[in-house]
Amino acid sequence: MLNQGTIIAKATAAGSSAISLFRLSGSDSIEMVSECFQPKSQKKLLDQKSHTVHLGTLKHNGAALDEVLVSIFKAPHSYTGENIVEISCHGSNYIQEEILRLFISKGAQPAKPGEFTLRAFLNKKMDLSQAEAVADLIVSESKAAHEVAMNQMRGGYTAEIAQLRQKLLDFASLITLELDFAEEDVAFADRTALTELLSILQSKIKSLLDSFQYGSVIKKGVPVAIVGKPNAGKSSLLNALLNEDRAIVSAIPGTTRDTIEDTLTLSGVEFRFIDTAGLRETDDQIEAVGVAKAKEKVDLAKVMIYLFDANDTSLEEITMAFDEFKREGLIMLLVENKIDLIQEQEESTLMNTLKKEFVYFPGLALSSISTFDPNTIEQLKKTLYDQIQKIAVQGDVVVSNARHYEALQNALQAILNIKKGLKDELSGDLLSVDINEALNYLGEISGEITNDELLGNIFSKFCIGK
Repeated sequence: MLNQGTIIAKATAAGSSAISLFRLSGSDSIEMVSECFQPKSQKKLLDQKSHTVHLGTLKHNGAALDEVLVSIFKAPHSYTGENIVEISCHGSNYIQEEILRLFISKGAQPAKPGEFTLRAFLNKKMDLSQAEAVADLIVSESKAAHEVAMNQMRGGYTAEIAQLRQKLLDFASLITLELDFAEEDVAFADRTALTELLSILQSKIKSLLDSFQYGSVIKKGVPVAIVGKPNAGKSSLLNALLNEDRAIVSAIPGTTRDTIEDTLTLSGVEFRFIDTAGLRETDDQIEAVGVAKAKEKVDLAKVMIYLFDANDTSLEEITMAFDEFKREGLIMLLVENKIDLIQEQEESTLMNTLKKEFVYFPGLALSSISTFDPNTIEQLKKTLYDQIQKIAVQGDVVVSNARHYEALQNALQAILNIKKGLKDELSGDLLSVDINEALNYLGEISGEITNDELLGNIFSKFCIGK
């Protein structure tokens, strides 16, 4: 956790490439580079303005190593708040290794994962939630995940939480002041105003907690388990959704014995589809393992597509499957397949019955498809997206970080304890205990309250060079 010395790391991907980028951060970084960099302009690097780019030759032991571009960013106007130098070089493995060896020989230390962003946090260039958003932004693989990370990196909800926390801190100070005048029975903190602030905090935190359900699946991708009896057409459906032959299709029951996974982005939201083994009783030990895995995938899924043959399924079978898998938070799609085989009607009698049976059940949608009809597959995709949007929150504020969610839960409980204490007319010293607890939990989100163990855990998950 030490914020000392100059660090260096390669900021581009491993391996040879057209261009590679190295970053150095530290008070001595510009001076360190200037010692082995000969600019075309013949002007000293140390004398140049911040945020400027310079073409020249990088030398090692007097010999030209490469022609490079050197960008300088002077403290405090840089990503880390320290002097930063970025070196763009040609991407041969030899050149990259020699540049790294050169600056390590001059005293630079190889950067640890996330050390650049850690320094940015320690130098107050960003709060802790913004630093975590940097890592989320790097790994975002869909438009929705990118938008959530960008909003958080720009401050997101932490600025609003910080303002409310400051007001609560002011009340804590007044209550502490009351303790100093306990013998005179003086009340400095307005209990009515404190109650109003707590209600605002409670409402705000509750809204953020509700957004986590959506934020979590957007960040990781929406897991969708495709289940059903053998030969219902699950593998054909996966292939149709992905528009490629991803899974083996066969008329022989039990073809799929393990789970097959692939991803698809719909309107900026990533869905992770999982084709599972057909659900049935079997004496085949390998197939039985596949059936068990299928049920495990449903337990981990956010969406379950229960696929059934429109021509060979009873209402009782679907009701049994529905009762077996339904749980709070699971979005269920009952999808009848092979409607192309139904004579002279758009949907089966069974689907008409299902619409009457399940019309009022929340988190459930019905759909009719043929894996040979692209129009029905597109309609199913739309239904999937629409179901996810039903759990989306209004506005841009979305919590997607499990650490933030836990801190908000604890803060909400502390706020409820304060409100109960006010109602029970507890003394100031007892109220201050719960107020300080709420302050600590809210401070954990932005990093106003933290420790080395927490920082080490967060930044160790970053990539090197960031």
